[in-house]
Amino acid sequence: MHVSHLTLHDFRSYADLDVALEPGPVAFIGRNGQGKTNLVEAIDYLSRLSSHRVASDAPLVRAGASQAIIRAAVVRDGRSATLEIEINPGKSNRARINRSQLPRARELLGLVRTVVFAPDDLTLVKGDPSDRRKFLDDLLVLRHPRIAGVRSDYDRVLRQRNSLLKTAGLARGSAREGAIATLSVWDEHLARFGAELLAARLRLVADLAPYVGKAYATVARGAGRDDAAIAYKASLPSIAEDGTPVDAGAMEVAWLEARLLDEVERRRKDELDRGVSLVGPHRDELLLTLGNGELRLPVKGYASHGESWSFALALKLASYDLLRSEGDDPILILDDVFAELDSGRREQLADLVAGAEQVLITAAVADDVPAALAGVRYAVGEGVVSRES
Repeated sequence: MHVSHLTLHDFRSYADLDVALEPGPVAFIGRNGQGKTNLVEAIDYLSRLSSHRVASDAPLVRAGASQAIIRAAVVRDGRSATLEIEINPGKSNRARINRSQLPRARELLGLVRTVVFAPDDLTLVKGDPSDRRKFLDDLLVLRHPRIAGVRSDYDRVLRQRNSLLKTAGLARGSAREGAIATLSVWDEHLARFGAELLAARLRLVADLAPYVGKAYATVARGAGRDDAAIAYKASLPSIAEDGTPVDAGAMEVAWLEARLLDEVERRRKDELDRGVSLVGPHRDELLLTLGNGELRLPVKGYASHGESWSFALALKLASYDLLRSEGDDPILILDDVFAELDSGRREQLADLVAGAEQVLITAAVADDVPAALAGVRYAVGEGVVSRES
């Protein structure tokens, strides 16, 4: 899979831009603040319908404009399709394939897949549990686009349920009884969507774990495949930290739904007292550990800066390898990442990804791009993107 042409209109710093791209390594070289990251951000947006840099769409629209448009010709298995997203902050975005409008923008998901390496990836190791949950959910959507709808439904139910918990916690008498009675309906919704999301995450972690160990051994000199491990820690006591049931129950959605309902009922008083949902995938954590046997320790708080970077890279490399193993070669985006690595890790990463169908690279200095990724290069500056001869 690769992008052969990119068109931007009022996206970030670009009023209008048309640039032809090629398979293999493609590097955008320019000083900081010249707009090189905006180019790869646009392609990544088509993959996930969100930015890897900001939480909302508003910053993506050029100052003074009301909307932004990203259009890309994507080649997959020898066939080309033109994907387009119209970004309308505060309104519904619109999507098109070959100029035909889709009923929902979400139907673009899965048509182009990207894996991004960026300096902010260190938050996967050093950040909050929400950063690691987002990493899992973003990868889930790349594998199974329908999960985007499940996640959206779960978030909507969670907001409604939290609001009702706060109301019930403050109410008295019949008003409190009525709120609690209504709460049972939202309990069922939470358990239904939560079980589906939880089951998908558990399967993903089980599939991803072997690739993480292999990737870490590759990027961290002297490490073995068993040194790095991941495990899913659920808010359900019926699931152990290795992501398996404590009892003999099957790891099916229906089984998880029943367990979630049981746990919600058990924690009812705590939830009413605190006015917040204490059970569900939004409370879960992806555990990252290094070491062997009794010496295995959490990466956060114990790993060195170099080890943390290696683990973050391993998570992204593992994601790429997992997607590739399923028959599709994602577009790799290396966004200003080489400036963060020493020369040894630069060369290792370059050797690992050089065989990808398309690698998009941003760098402030041309010399930061390893020789293994020598390919097409563009100079980016003053709003102009020009191919170097």
